[in-house]
Amino acid sequence: MNRQLHPVMLAGTGSDVGKSVLATALCRIFMQDGYHPAPFKAQNMALNSFATPEGLEIGRAQAVQAEAAGIPCHSDMNPLLLKPQSDHTSQVVLNGRPLGNRDAYDFWRHPERAGKAGDRQIDFRAEVCAAFDRLNSRFNPIVMEGAGSIAELNLRERDLVNMPMARHADARVILVGDIDRGGIFASVYGSIALQTPEDRARIRGIIVNKFRGDLRLFDEGRHMLEDICGVPVLGVVPYFRDIHIEEEDSVDLQQKARHADGGTNSQVKVAVVMVRHLSNFTDFDVLERDPRVHLYYTDNVAELLGSDIIILPGSKTTIDDLREMRSNGVAEAILKAHRRGVTVLGICGGYQMMGTEVRDPLHVEGSVERMAGLGLLPMVTTMTSQKTTRQTAFRLSPQATQALGISPQATEQQPSGNLRFPLSGYEIHQGETVPADDGTYVPLNLLDDGRADGCLSSNHCMGTYLHGILDNPAFIDILLRPFANKTGTDNYADTTLSDTTHAAATADPQAFKQQQYDRLAEHVRKYVDMEKLYQILR
Repeated sequence: MNRQLHPVMLAGTGSDVGKSVLATALCRIFMQDGYHPAPFKAQNMALNSFATPEGLEIGRAQAVQAEAAGIPCHSDMNPLLLKPQSDHTSQVVLNGRPLGNRDAYDFWRHPERAGKAGDRQIDFRAEVCAAFDRLNSRFNPIVMEGAGSIAELNLRERDLVNMPMARHADARVILVGDIDRGGIFASVYGSIALQTPEDRARIRGIIVNKFRGDLRLFDEGRHMLEDICGVPVLGVVPYFRDIHIEEEDSVDLQQKARHADGGTNSQVKVAVVMVRHLSNFTDFDVLERDPRVHLYYTDNVAELLGSDIIILPGSKTTIDDLREMRSNGVAEAILKAHRRGVTVLGICGGYQMMGTEVRDPLHVEGSVERMAGLGLLPMVTTMTSQKTTRQTAFRLSPQATQALGISPQATEQQPSGNLRFPLSGYEIHQGETVPADDGTYVPLNLLDDGRADGCLSSNHCMGTYLHGILDNPAFIDILLRPFANKTGTDNYADTTLSDTTHAAATADPQAFKQQQYDRLAEHVRKYVDMEKLYQILR
């Protein structure tokens, strides 16, 4: 049995320096080396989230890290999640369950107000520390992730996630700096110099991340950094583009921007509507890699009208995003494109927008109590205080199978042994969506507990609450079937959806993910002195 290691915290000189990806790599490396690691981030701010097997909500990054570590994700891995509602408010999710919306000023300056849940006063620091302690009793080592910069002096007294958490955990801190953005010496030295003597001594190593070019050019810089900081540089990690790890937040989303005029004539143009509060954009990672598809994010009317498929994604504030879509012409463009025969798919909040009306009598999202939807689906949504979070298995409903002209045998186990159905997904939403007219309602999916999900109005108009539905190659095949002639894969018109030789049809997204975790671990092992890191942790 491997000896006990100290927890390790990857702290940053700023946001988006690569802490999450490096934490994912360490989770994988420790697992490969025979340890039993688990990720931990005391407080996360992100709209990308995930449902645990117990039906609780955590940040997507910690779910990815848990997957890299080979363990199920758990709410203790991210006990406090802030999901921005606007520039001034966020939904607070504690231990996987929402507390409600909180003003940002109160959260940071008056935690005694932000921590109220009914008559109960919540001590956020005690909660996140208790979650760490539970996790630390079960796993070895804990791979901790900080948030933003560790040198935000004005937030030091209220910081729950960086050095105060490292002190509680007795963690060895590795400082991560991003050389690609410039100023590596000032950012690393300043981040260390601004710590208290106690916290400064806790920083045991430096990783210079996102290096471009010949590493030999930084040899002198590496020694200079060690001399001025008095801390060893454990590695200089090159920037990479060919390893695919699910990303965490909208900073990453901006880097994924593509234009509609890219791709080829044989590819299906898929436009994901860029709404202000877009959530769970990892829903489109598998589809984006499909060679039949050119996927891009846009709120440009012309690009929407020129697409083959429009996807309305999840949204943290459905009514607000729906209102903005009406004002900027996006809603009208979607309706016009649909009339021209463009396929429209809504996921979660996007599904809610496609209905006839969204109601918010309890003011869950804001002051607007009702707003007309796009009217593409005969569904009405009512926002509720209760939040639905769960993983589920599903298959196409018998009505949808018939409406799409798919053989019922196609949704059973294939002769090759590839289990196309049932598929898997997860729900994270507030609100209940019901048919406006039971007589015309066709559910898209049938869940494993017998509930219906989503709605299908035609083979080019459908919606679902299921995040991860596009992680299933079989569903992607269904979505792309009307474009078989364009992609040159005529066998996708086969109503039995039989196995084909096309790479996307036989791809296994889970196997692909595992391969990427291994490639990431290999990359980090090559450029980080793991033996020195193990010495630090022992």
